[in-house]
Amino acid sequence: MLIYLGFSAVAVFLAALALLHSGGVSVTAAAHLIFAIGIVPLIFAAIGHFVPVLTRSRGAPRSILLLPLLLQLAGVLTFLAFRGTLPESALYTAASGTLLIALLFASWVIRRARATLGRPHPGWQWYLLAIAFLAAALLLIPAMSWWPQARPQLRLLHLHLNTLGFIGLTALGSLQVLLPTALRTPDPGAAQRLRRQLPFAVGGVLAIALGAAFWPPLSLAGALVLLLVTVQIARACLTRHGWQGLSADGAAASLFAALAGFALLLIFGSAHAFSVLDGHDAVPAFVVAFLLPLVSGALSELLPVWYRPGRRTPARDRMHAELRRGGALRALLFLAGGILLALGMSDGLWVAGVALLSFIIALLRSLAAAGAQDQG
Repeated sequence: MLIYLGFSAVAVFLAALALLHSGGVSVTAAAHLIFAIGIVPLIFAAIGHFVPVLTRSRGAPRSILLLPLLLQLAGVLTFLAFRGTLPESALYTAASGTLLIALLFASWVIRRARATLGRPHPGWQWYLLAIAFLAAALLLIPAMSWWPQARPQLRLLHLHLNTLGFIGLTALGSLQVLLPTALRTPDPGAAQRLRRQLPFAVGGVLAIALGAAFWPPLSLAGALVLLLVTVQIARACLTRHGWQGLSADGAAASLFAALAGFALLLIFGSAHAFSVLDGHDAVPAFVVAFLLPLVSGALSELLPVWYRPGRRTPARDRMHAELRRGGALRALLFLAGGILLALGMSDGLWVAGVALLSFIIALLRSLAAAGAQDQG
């Protein structure tokens, strides 16, 4: 399931970039193609994979593991509704189904945390609050129809609760565990840092979302708080691993680039809030500078483990080697493409496309390498 959803996310990224370049869909439709079909199902599948680890419990039941497929179906309805292929009612059906699944996931996460022997890893709280932000964003979808006069404000709330709340919290919480894992160097301070930073991260997201919708100075304050959290995470990584350690490993370089991209987008977002830059460029920049290095870096580390579970093998090592090769360069290209898009330059799509194709080639080479090792 995780392998399928990982490849689905990569395929959706490629399709969205191609559609945007050709003018086949609007930016809004392309964004929902990426988020609803690619990212949301993958995040929930990852939560289903990691929560048992964080709570030291058995693996997730099949009923939980299969829910991301229903989320992907809801995502297809969402995209087709934004494209105009389906009526607007399909959007509300998809939102209702996604909300129900999110609540089921949240209930399962809470039960697992309560059943933990001892104290669970605080990462589960980041996941739970991320799901809560998604649920709030979904409730705003029908609210836009009930209060059309407030639609612009509610749309901005929906956007920021999704991108910074659901995706942002999930990513910031996961990166503090995933980066040390990629570098094979445990970080004993991660758990304490996660507990301390969570209230500030949540407060920063709420301030940005409410400020973007109603009072821009509040969004600036929230961006500063969330930027401080991001910088603390980056500083801890640099202190422990150094530039050389981070840049030498392709997976770690991509994950750290996602962190840098998130910080840059918080700065650009503040400029958008005060109309210094065009806000329509924010979503494509978010996808390219943050989501693409995040997903490529995470898959570079996790795909071989999912593909070859159990003990470490030569086939898994070869997969890791192929996926890590060129990761630092891809990360720089994703960041460059995202910056260009944030500045309103469409050439950023070409830069992102080149980096994404490079990662797809690395994926195919990793699978070929694993197959060759098996035959050997």
